[in-house]
Amino acid sequence: MKSLTNQPPTAETPTRHGWLLACLAVAVVGYQVNATMVSPALPDIISRLHTNTDMVGLSQTLFFLFAAIGQVTIARLSDYRGRKAMMLFSLGLLCVGEIMTIVAPDIGFFIAGRILQGTSGATFTLAFLLLRDCMTPRQFGRAVGVITAINGGVGGFDTILGGSIADSIGFRGIFAVSLVITLAGTVGVLKAVPKVLPVKEGRMDWPGIVALAIGLTGILVALAQGGSWGWTDGRVVALFAVGIISLVGFVLIEKRTGDPVVSTRVLGSRYAWPLLLATFATLAGVYGALGFTVPIFSQLDHVGYGMSATESALIFSTPAAAIGFLVAPFAGHLAPRLGWRRMLLVASVVSLAALVIATVALDSQWLVFGMLIILGVTYSGVGLTALNGLAIVLTPADSPGSLPGINGACFGVGASAGIAIASALIAGHSPGGHATLAGYTAAMWSGAALAVLAVVAVLLMRTAGRGARIS
Repeated sequence: MKSLTNQPPTAETPTRHGWLLACLAVAVVGYQVNATMVSPALPDIISRLHTNTDMVGLSQTLFFLFAAIGQVTIARLSDYRGRKAMMLFSLGLLCVGEIMTIVAPDIGFFIAGRILQGTSGATFTLAFLLLRDCMTPRQFGRAVGVITAINGGVGGFDTILGGSIADSIGFRGIFAVSLVITLAGTVGVLKAVPKVLPVKEGRMDWPGIVALAIGLTGILVALAQGGSWGWTDGRVVALFAVGIISLVGFVLIEKRTGDPVVSTRVLGSRYAWPLLLATFATLAGVYGALGFTVPIFSQLDHVGYGMSATESALIFSTPAAAIGFLVAPFAGHLAPRLGWRRMLLVASVVSLAALVIATVALDSQWLVFGMLIILGVTYSGVGLTALNGLAIVLTPADSPGSLPGINGACFGVGASAGIAIASALIAGHSPGGHATLAGYTAAMWSGAALAVLAVVAVLLMRTAGRGARIS
């Protein structure tokens, strides 16, 4: 498996790298704030839309689920249609989704808007592919760090702003702000991003895409609703069955098609599946805790810390995100020299330790705060940068959008599964709908268990060898 970072840029015209990176950064901020700014506003959404934790958890699950589907579909489609065109398409979907959530009269309409927003998650993978197409390996490493810094939150400012807006005018204001940023990013992409020639001819593997989408949807919706419907409920069992059958069908389709979404040879190699498993488990374990469990727990009066949305954002979201924002570009600069995999392994081990300590000491808000600071370095800064970089460096030369697209999907699937599992455990330990410390502790332990799986996956991962400086 060859690294594409050694190939010449494929942009048709010379590129101003700094201007390109800046405009892509604004574009991906437009998507990212829809993920991070919402976290402190979850209780406000429950109140204003007259819904419950399960339904809001489902909206978050579906947001990240469709981010996964969008990553696979749109990133791979960009091999055939061009990166810039598909970036503009993703940003268009995002604008529509933001407008829907601004005017949402109920939770159903809100969820539909979140689905469109999630689908636009391909903006991140497309940004990485555009940077790879237009930059040298060293420039690419630094640029990956910058975009990854945004992927972990916009320096924590987004969560502060989200909490402040939620406390003052409500969640709708959050999506109005994100709409303005998205429109600015769209203009930037139109003006600054060069037209990069398509790298593939032929037709998209739509049967494979459909099978994968149905499979992921069935399993993740079952996980999200299992706690409230009951794990033996016929609907949950049916969703699991449909999901598993569809994923098996996806594998069979990929074996038989001439131009698959991602070849089974690649998926079965130790270049790919350990990377995908590490991405899934890392996001499910850490984001499930940082993006869902802790923000809600910290705002509970009788069980948690009784904070406002703004206080929760300032203490439990902003510092970790700010640290990650600063660390990620530095990690991207060092990774080509020190080794992408080596950095990922160290980050995964330390993240696991921090999650375990935070879980054991969940009733101590300042110890939890300290562990989240550590996760800002190891997860938001180093870990996410290494996962994104490895997906680009190890992608097969004949289908450059395949492995990054699948890996980007694992970001969405992992975050979605982490939220679904945490939500189900919290609901399962909430008799009569009353939250308990046991429920939130169980949710945190599930994150730690998934972090163990991430460490094992990294240990099993193969890379391109010492000559590529990524082993």
